[in-house]
Amino acid sequence: MFILSILLFWLPVAGPFIAGFVGGRKAGTVGDAILAVILPGLVFAGLLFVLGTTLTMVPLLGLIAGAGGLALAFAHIGPLLVGAIIGALV
Repeated sequence: MFILSILLFWLPVAGPFIAGFVGGRKAGTVGDAILAVILPGLVFAGLLFVLGTTLTMVPLLGLIAGAGGLALAFAHIGPLLVGAIIGALV
């Protein structure tokens, strides 16, 4: 789902929706589809926290970078989540 979302970045709303639909079909159940949508955002935020802390040696700045990354990832989740739920139900 993550790679397909990156490949379809040029379609503003339809790209993440298509990626979510395909990922939801592959996941099978709604719970697995929701987990597949949210997990990359959490991993992205965790990596930003670790890298931000490593580069600045200040854990607070790493926390701020991680929170910002999580907010950006969750802003992208809307159509991806809707597509995943529909794909899992179909």
